[in-house]
Amino acid sequence: MNSQMPQEIDLTACEREPIHIPGSIQPHGVLFAMSRADKMITHASANAVSVFGIDPVSILGKTFREALPEVAAQLDGDVAEQTPLGTARYVRAIVLKTSMGETAFDAVLSRSGSHVIIELEAVPEDTVSSLDVLYPALRRFVEELHGASTIGRLCQVAAEDVRRMTGFDRVLIYRFDEHWNGTVIAEDRNEALPSYLDLRFPASDIPAQARELYRRNRLRIIPDANYTPVPIQSHDPAPLDLSDSVLRSVSPVHLEYMRNMGTPASMSISILRDGALWGLISCHNSEPKRVSLPARNACDFLTQIFSLQLEARENTTLAENRVRLGAIQARLLAYMAGESLFVDGLVNHPADLMLLAGAQGVAIVTDEHCWCLGETPGEDEVKALYAWLSEHHQEDIFATDRLGELLPEAKAYADKASGLLSISISKMRSSYILWFRPEMVQTVKWGGNPEKPVQEEAGTSRLHPRRSFEIWKETVRGRSLRWDQSEIEAVKELRNAIVGIVLRRAEELAALAEELRRSNKELEAFSYSVSHDLRAPFRHIVGYSELLKKQEWSSLSERGKRYIDTIIESAYTAGTLVDNLLRFSQMGRTALKPRSVKVSELVEEIRGKLTEHAGGRRIEWFIGDLPTIVADPVLIRLVFENLLDNAVKYSRTRDTSRIEVGSYRDNGDIVFFVRDNGVGFDMKYVDKLFGVFQRLHRIEDFEGTGIGLANVRRIVERHGGRSWAEGQPDKGATFSIALPESEGAA
Repeated sequence: MNSQMPQEIDLTACEREPIHIPGSIQPHGVLFAMSRADKMITHASANAVSVFGIDPVSILGKTFREALPEVAAQLDGDVAEQTPLGTARYVRAIVLKTSMGETAFDAVLSRSGSHVIIELEAVPEDTVSSLDVLYPALRRFVEELHGASTIGRLCQVAAEDVRRMTGFDRVLIYRFDEHWNGTVIAEDRNEALPSYLDLRFPASDIPAQARELYRRNRLRIIPDANYTPVPIQSHDPAPLDLSDSVLRSVSPVHLEYMRNMGTPASMSISILRDGALWGLISCHNSEPKRVSLPARNACDFLTQIFSLQLEARENTTLAENRVRLGAIQARLLAYMAGESLFVDGLVNHPADLMLLAGAQGVAIVTDEHCWCLGETPGEDEVKALYAWLSEHHQEDIFATDRLGELLPEAKAYADKASGLLSISISKMRSSYILWFRPEMVQTVKWGGNPEKPVQEEAGTSRLHPRRSFEIWKETVRGRSLRWDQSEIEAVKELRNAIVGIVLRRAEELAALAEELRRSNKELEAFSYSVSHDLRAPFRHIVGYSELLKKQEWSSLSERGKRYIDTIIESAYTAGTLVDNLLRFSQMGRTALKPRSVKVSELVEEIRGKLTEHAGGRRIEWFIGDLPTIVADPVLIRLVFENLLDNAVKYSRTRDTSRIEVGSYRDNGDIVFFVRDNGVGFDMKYVDKLFGVFQRLHRIEDFEGTGIGLANVRRIVERHGGRSWAEGQPDKGATFSIALPESEGAA
């Protein structure tokens, strides 16, 4: 568009032009309007005087029978019938006396508010338009439609038969896109006019209010673009709405457009789908030409049949795609059902997942993970897309074939993702599946430059229709192939299936969690009861064995003495195990009593006791900065006692034990660690470390019950933390716990 365009030029003027109330008609017919209530003539076209010798002003206010007795005699019964709004009803041909003698007129009735409009259009001379003549052409058209296997062939048949019935030099099938640009998708012509096949015309060529008239009044003819409009006479200052009129005068801008195109005669028939304007059958002639009303009506009927066939073909194609995509969807559902996590069923079968939407790449993104499959942008770019969708497009389904226009950053990877189709599979956790289509560079052939509507004329600028229809090429970038409706429906159904799976799994997990809670309570109660009841018998065994040893020791043989010592040692070990088991069962039953705990003082106290019981062992302690935390002091003491005791125990094979205790902060947690230079462990057994009665070393080498680290994990988890370990055989181990940093901690 010219940047020097004067500010006073209004490019939207055409869209506001009141083309439905032009106040005039085309001269190839005569118009009368009367009040529906009292049949008084309210409007008459000025050419009534030249055609019928009637002064139009003189009949205003007279009754229909009084003003037009000859017309009333033939049409009075038809006028009395109700004519619905939005239609023009062809009645019949009538014969009237005119200045040229008796003349045949095609009569049409329509409504305009409270008025009935009568339009009389003289039948063209030498026109044969009876049903007998038109029927063979209509029958041939219907037969050919059945043989048209594609939409393209269907459109070509329609263009050929309309031209055969009307005799126009060129007939085009013109389809609108989502932005109301029109593309010629079929054409039949002779050599009098150039080909417009595959040319695109901008939406500005047919403004919005003109499209609405095309939708409402399906057929319009302009026999001669150089006609002189005939004014409508009336005493009523309000203009007469001619939306349904067949003689309605045309916008001067459109007439200039026709002359610039070199087509002084035109006819258009609207193609409707579900009441919406799908396209036009546009007829052009290199010379003025008028087609009889019956022939035009036959073309309108032909177009309605064509629209039904078009709808059937499109629905058939859509149904076939749905069946094909339904099979793919069924496979994906089977894959998901066969995996513990439904995402694995999708990630492991990327070909079907991409085929479902006709995409070249797909990504599955959650808060924690990002799987990129096929041709996709980089992981960081996909995550940025995920954040953009989460913030700006929270609808269940989002589709665009021009992502770069919505998100400028996406232009950098247009070769992989100019088209985006996404579904949200979780509102709570913002999870998406994203399908990508690459840029499809197109060369669009316009019928003239669509960006130059204003031209200089006699030193001034004014709005003109385009004067040139030479092919004007434009390279379109940043757009992908559009997402088909069947593909959008397929991913929508996949989303519904995934949501159903997630909800069902959630219900199953909730039921399982409840069952586990109940079982855990029963196990805790059982272990508490058993361990509590076993303590007394083991004490009795130890006690009576000690008495036996004390009183009968001298009379026992060496073997008997060994038996007594074994009984005492085993009973003592069993009693310790029961005490630890009782303590473990109490972990889930005891309420936490958190308060401020100075970990440095706690560790120092435990270190002192362990050093005292270590005898003469050499132990080097390295105690770092240990902050104060908020925790249950009794339970957190047990954690550090277990960790430090293990460090001392498992490093006793070294000449000098080295034990380090330290801490650091990590993402809102305080992490404490205990590191030693002891025997270590193999990391492939790390999952066993924190289990009940799990041991990685022989009891002959290192004493213990195998419950200490299980207690550590349970206590830490009850505080909302986590625990883990790292080690290598014979190279020591590091045990870590992370506790949430609470207010009051320092």
